[in-house]
Amino acid sequence: MFPSHRPRRLRRTAALRRLVSETAIRPEQLILPMFVKEGLTEPVALTSMPGVLQHSRDSLRKAAVEAVQAGVGGLMLFGVPENHDAVGSGATDPDGILNVALRDVKSEVGDSTVIMSDLCLDEFTDHGHCGVLDAHGNVDNDATLEVYAEMAVAQARAGAHVLGPSGMMDGQVGVIRGALDDAGFQDIGILAYSAKYASAFFGPFRDAVDSQLTGDRKAYQQDPANVRESLREVQLDLAEGADMVMVKPALAYLDVIRATAEISDVPVAAYQVSGEYAMIEAAAANGWLDRRRTIMEALMSIRRAGADIVLTYWAVEVAGWLREA
Repeated sequence: MFPSHRPRRLRRTAALRRLVSETAIRPEQLILPMFVKEGLTEPVALTSMPGVLQHSRDSLRKAAVEAVQAGVGGLMLFGVPENHDAVGSGATDPDGILNVALRDVKSEVGDSTVIMSDLCLDEFTDHGHCGVLDAHGNVDNDATLEVYAEMAVAQARAGAHVLGPSGMMDGQVGVIRGALDDAGFQDIGILAYSAKYASAFFGPFRDAVDSQLTGDRKAYQQDPANVRESLREVQLDLAEGADMVMVKPALAYLDVIRATAEISDVPVAAYQVSGEYAMIEAAAANGWLDRRRTIMEALMSIRRAGADIVLTYWAVEVAGWLREA
């Protein structure tokens, strides 16, 4: 009799579906990005990212503890300074907001979670680019690497367990690894933003970090049309000593996540970026999507594509849902 094959048998009950499920999300696979702004006494809500805050130092400490209690795998910190300059000097200052915040969080949660720090100059420069500029207004790759090396050591001293170089400078992983090793920080890991695209999905993030950028970053971030080029970047970062590699954004680049997972011998991360977050929140607020189901489906698709780790602004909330399940 036809049909002789009935795949629906394994979808008939919730118990059967759980039994044969191929992909899972666990709280410890989720990383919470967090913003801390210099000079704040109270956290400030971001209108373009409902539910996300620019933290004060005090609120950051409290939120870090809550995230650890929820069981998330780690925290990725971004610093937002009051003042900017051409070389992003606040990024290397031991008393700059990011380094101070790293010390705050380390003193609050210790080694109970993985403390990560964004290693890039864009939040700190008055031009908003990810590196220092040459006389012609172009990002000077090699001069920027010198600053990244100094940033890396400062962040390691401040208490970061893992550094996240996100500037897409050629050779950044190797230079950072060398600087860390020379300073005695051989155990500090590197999560390389290996395939970071020049994406429109970053829009709300730039509000979160008070970006000073005019123009774009197409001269150093990846072309959304390209996959081979991104895989070359991944391979170079692996050769330079990356402990983990990342694809950013996530949802529009599931093919790149899959291709990266197939060649990587280290864990693969994906960043569910601000625009992905904002789209779903906006649609849910208008009643167009079931919020919880959509969030979980989006995260599951990123995991299914091959990401071992997902950076998401929903990390704490989703961790709570998973505990309820």
